[in-house]
Amino acid sequence: MCVTAVESRPADGGPSRAVQAMGELGANESPIRRPFGTRVKAFVALTKPRIIELLLITTVPVMFLAQQGVPDLGLVLLTCLGGYLSAGGANALNMYIDRDIDALMDRTSQRPLVTGAVSPRECLAFGITLGVVSTLLFGLTVNWLSAWLSLGALLFYVVVYTMILKRRTSQNIVWGGIAGCMPVLIGWSSVTDSLSWAPVILFLVMFFWTPPHYWPLSMKVKDDYARVGVPMLPVVASNKVVARQIVVYSWVMVGVSLLLTPLGYTGWFYTAVALAAGGWWLWEAHALQNRAKAEVTGAKLKEMRLFHWSITYVSLLFVAVAVDPFLR
Repeated sequence: MCVTAVESRPADGGPSRAVQAMGELGANESPIRRPFGTRVKAFVALTKPRIIELLLITTVPVMFLAQQGVPDLGLVLLTCLGGYLSAGGANALNMYIDRDIDALMDRTSQRPLVTGAVSPRECLAFGITLGVVSTLLFGLTVNWLSAWLSLGALLFYVVVYTMILKRRTSQNIVWGGIAGCMPVLIGWSSVTDSLSWAPVILFLVMFFWTPPHYWPLSMKVKDDYARVGVPMLPVVASNKVVARQIVVYSWVMVGVSLLLTPLGYTGWFYTAVALAAGGWWLWEAHALQNRAKAEVTGAKLKEMRLFHWSITYVSLLFVAVAVDPFLR
């Protein structure tokens, strides 16, 4: 795995932040001595637990849909544990590869590798170990289809997104988001040991959800990405262009979310929630576009309104997925 160096020259002619940061990272190859509890917290932070919470929100409800009722609770726990370990391993490896730019970005400046709480060598070993353990856990206790899907998601996130796409194209989050869609397939396959159109549709919902979910956050922190040369769409395009793309993806996402009912997988409850939540999403997306067209900037752009709503939206939609089988 190679790590691309990022150059940043300050106006005063002194050492660049990139050089200083990488020097500190090299000096911290052996982690700073810290209390045991602090070290444990640092390793947990490597897994990005807040992001994994969202992945589990999309995994468990699909298991209810696949079972058309309550799935085996032991299977749910094993699937969640395997999913956490797999996603945690992917996130740790992502931090290992991105440790150079993490040191330069305000939003990532407190990550364990940047602060020296964990050494790069430890992080690499930790990420690989979690990936191996999660694959074996899935294969030996759930089924091997789920194991290969989980491993595929990990490799896609680490290799395709982090190593290939992230620093090269503004479409990075579009295609890199595929890894975040995989828990839907894993949730279904863990129950049925197969796949069908229902998880594929929900996979596509998450695929079209990811860009309009992440681009508003990228608009907020685009200076961070610009500083390190990561071409997130808001860095290379105007707010008007980004907002237009958000609206397009939003309409496709809502349309795809409504396909489950005509295909017979869900009933009136899911449809009502999908329409109400999707309608509110489109309202917020168009409101953001109108503010961008009016060339509103700064806090008045209110781009984070859509970001926060996007998390609520996906939570409501997948709760409806889980509840719907009991109301049909």
